[in-house]
Amino acid sequence: MQRHHIRVSGVPGAQPLLFAHGFGCDQHMWRLVAPRFEDAYRVITFDHVGAGGSDPGAYDRDRYSSLDGYADDVLAIVHEFDLTEVVLVGHSVSAMIGVLAAVAEPDRFARLVLIGPSPRYLDDDGYTGGFSAADIAELLESLDSNYLGWSRAMAPAIMGNPDRPGLAAELTESFCRADPDIARQFARVTFLSDNRADLAKVTVPTLVLQCSEDVIAPVVVGEYVRDAIPGAELVLLDASGHCPQLSAPEATTAAITAFLRG
Repeated sequence: MQRHHIRVSGVPGAQPLLFAHGFGCDQHMWRLVAPRFEDAYRVITFDHVGAGGSDPGAYDRDRYSSLDGYADDVLAIVHEFDLTEVVLVGHSVSAMIGVLAAVAEPDRFARLVLIGPSPRYLDDDGYTGGFSAADIAELLESLDSNYLGWSRAMAPAIMGNPDRPGLAAELTESFCRADPDIARQFARVTFLSDNRADLAKVTVPTLVLQCSEDVIAPVVVGEYVRDAIPGAELVLLDASGHCPQLSAPEATTAAITAFLRG
C-alpha cells in the first residue's frame, strides 16, 4: 500500500478497475475519470515508484531498467489484493506495461483499455512511431541536462489544448513533482522500448483509445496497436493532446463504459 500509495474505492468485491498512469504523471491524473466507476466497480489507483506519493526508496535501477519491472509491480498489486477479472486502464507507457502484465498472467485479466499507447516511439522500416532517432536523442539529452526546463517546455506540447493553459500547467507541475533522477531513467526506458512483438500475445478483449491529434502517439500508432492485438477495438476520440482523461474526461469515460458493457 505504501510502496505505490495505493487507493481503493468503489464497491468491495466488485470487478476491479486498475488505473495505471503514464510517464511524468501520478494517480491524481485519473481524478476526473476513475470516480465515475465507483458505483459499480472496485476502483484501484496507484503511483509507479518515483511518482506521486510512492516510496522513492523502493526504486531499484536494475529492476526498472525495462518495462518488465513496472509490469511486475502491477502483478504484485494484483496478487496483494488477490484480484481476478481485472480491467486494467493504462495511459501512455502504462498501456504497454499493462500489455506485459496481461501477457504474463492472462488468467488475472478480463480486459485492457489502452489510452494513447505506443509499442515503439522510434520510427523503423515499415513502421511509424512518430520520432526519429535524432528526435529521441535530443529529447533524452534535454532531460539529462535540464529536467525542470524540459518539463516546462514539453508539457504544453504533450497536453495540447493551447486554449486551456491550465491543463498544461497541471502536467508541468506533475512532471516537476517527480523524482528527476528516476524520471530521467523512466523516460529512457519508455522512449527506447520496443514492445511490438508483445501485442500479438494479448488474449483479452482490448480497447485502444486514441486522440485525433496527439504529438506523442499519432493516430497511425493507435491503428497499428489495434491491428496487432487480436480482436482489438479502436475508438478515436474527438480530442487533442496525449491526456484525454484530463482534456476530455466525459468522452473518455463514455468510451470505457461502452466497452465494458459490450
